[in-house]
Amino acid sequence: MNRFATIAATACALAAGPVIAQDAAVADHPPKAPYQKVSDLVKLPDFLPGIGQLYVDPATLPAGPFVAYDHDGRLVSTIYMIPISSMNADTGFDDLAAPGGNVDHVDIYYNAGHPGVEEPHEHIVLWHVPAADEASVAK
Repeated sequence: MNRFATIAATACALAAGPVIAQDAAVADHPPKAPYQKVSDLVKLPDFLPGIGQLYVDPATLPAGPFVAYDHDGRLVSTIYMIPISSMNADTGFDDLAAPGGNVDHVDIYYNAGHPGVEEPHEHIVLWHVPAADEASVAK
């Protein structure tokens, strides 16, 4: 199975899967330890348009999961940043955690790299809010 088919199958399973309980560490903004604000760890803005304010357990870098909050401190998504070099026919993504709880829908897109995850990678965004609510992180 190619990497995109593997990712797509995982994304569909997450979006259509059972109810997932929210991790208590991420329920409030800011989240509890071990999560740290990404902008304190690497040279990135506090708020990234289209993504939100990111937190991550540094031990899970570079892949994450990252948790993203909107301007009001509402948890909106869990994001994985999977380096392209790690993706091949033998790579699987079983049981991806969704610390934010239920997944409404999933987006997957390419990123050429940025501070913290410099090499090209895929963003796998597990949205915890309906698509219409994504606007809360647009600006």
